[in-house]
Amino acid sequence: MTAGRGVRTSDFELAVSAEMVFTDLPIVERVRRIHDLGFAAEIWSWHDKDLDALAATGATFTSMTGYLHGDLIDPQTADDVVRTAAESIEAAATLGVTRLNLHTAELLDGLPVRPRLRATGAMWTTAMRTLEKLGELGSAAGVTFCVENLNTIVDHPGVPLARAKDVLALVEGVGHPHVKMMLDLYHAQIGEGNLIELVRRCGAAIGEVQVADVPGRCQPGTGEIYYPAVAKTLRDNGYQGTVGLEGYAAGDDVDALEAFRAAFS
Repeated sequence: MTAGRGVRTSDFELAVSAEMVFTDLPIVERVRRIHDLGFAAEIWSWHDKDLDALAATGATFTSMTGYLHGDLIDPQTADDVVRTAAESIEAAATLGVTRLNLHTAELLDGLPVRPRLRATGAMWTTAMRTLEKLGELGSAAGVTFCVENLNTIVDHPGVPLARAKDVLALVEGVGHPHVKMMLDLYHAQIGEGNLIELVRRCGAAIGEVQVADVPGRCQPGTGEIYYPAVAKTLRDNGYQGTVGLEGYAAGDDVDALEAFRAAFS
């Protein structure tokens, strides 16, 4: 069983993380609400969910976690990333997902399982070799692996090569069409700022854009980021892909999703 096609309501395909809105409902009901409001849905972990029940909602799913264990940057555990990425590809087929999300390190409740305080040349080399293998897996299966940038100041301390400029360097260094960036502008604002120039610089390396406002990680309009200007830059760059709200609702969930739609419409 595969999910249905989504509705494009703006220049972009708009998606919403079912992990972060309608949190008083079971995950299947959250997805149904998101779908009924005209958005595609995204999930994080897949191994603890009833994928057939999610597919039966008729929602379009744009991304989910693309691995279960291991660190891209560690030669001792990188094979675990590749092995569980293959398992994720099989799970993704149930939902029709074509983008699988990666981090440079394995996370547990948002924190690295094996924290590191500095990056080394060996980490760069291992990450690129691992991403090359994942690119080949993705090419064979028709999916794209997207490496998400993270902030190490507030949410994910101890994750190496997590900044957007580091992730961009990895993606461009690998140069594989099935390895892209999951450009998370919430994380980038906290860790780096200068979002307009960042969006311009990332260009064709972007596989998907994720958004939330700062501070608070809620919908556009609740913080310091002027997302209509970000949307204009994306359009000017020719980006027509998915923009995902990976943020909480400040106030009513439906109002939050409509504010997100307005910022990118």
